[in-house]
Amino acid sequence: MCRKLFPRGQRNRAQGNQAQTVFGLEGMKKAEEHVVRFAVCVDNAGYPASLELHKIYRVLPDEEAAQDGDVRVVDESGEDYLYPAEYFVAIEVPRQVEESLLRAA
Repeated sequence: MCRKLFPRGQRNRAQGNQAQTVFGLEGMKKAEEHVVRFAVCVDNAGYPASLELHKIYRVLPDEEAAQDGDVRVVDESGEDYLYPAEYFVAIEVPRQVEESLLRAA
């Protein structure tokens, strides 16, 4: 099985605020909205070279993918791709951890 090859290009980018529900998490109020999201990989069946179990991945907003049951994550290649949403569990991280994860990316 190969990953869905839908990297986000300029023509695929939505304009403006992209607040959304990320696989079961309710969106936050605009004042509290936190754009950067992270998730832990809990299943990598079919994608062992692209996804590491129990690793934290950055999740990018993609409402269309969410409607299809997918989630857009930055994988081991450093690019963002679509994967089944059930392969991930969304997590909230403290600001200091978020900053560290974004520097490492």
